[in-house]
Amino acid sequence: MDTAGFKLNHSMLRVTDPKRSLDFYQDTMGATLIESFIFNEMGFTLYFLGFDAGLVGRMPSDRAERIEWLASQSGLLELTHNHGTESDDSFEGYHNGNTEPKGFGHICISVPDVNVACDRFDSLGVEFVKR
Repeated sequence: MDTAGFKLNHSMLRVTDPKRSLDFYQDTMGATLIESFIFNEMGFTLYFLGFDAGLVGRMPSDRAERIEWLASQSGLLELTHNHGTESDDSFEGYHNGNTEPKGFGHICISVPDVNVACDRFDSLGVEFVKR
């Protein structure tokens, strides 16, 4: 099988507070929200974000074209919000993989200067799990 056209399109993280998560990835990390898909009948919403600084200039303004274009991109982040998790007192949250049972590890967002980026995160009140 020829794999020449294979690429990593996106990684998905589940979130309980989409506003807080979108604010973090857009305002703190510099991501661009490309598209969102609301599936009320199935109880979830998907948010697709990109980290390429030139993304906005290449993104089609027509939604149908943008959805098709979205499938051809690489390195996107998908945030999935399962409706109701934010207000379900019995919901214990998603496992982060940092404690047992380990599984998920991390996502990596490269930055030009890690020290400058960490200074920015500190100024924005970001709490580090591991520095």
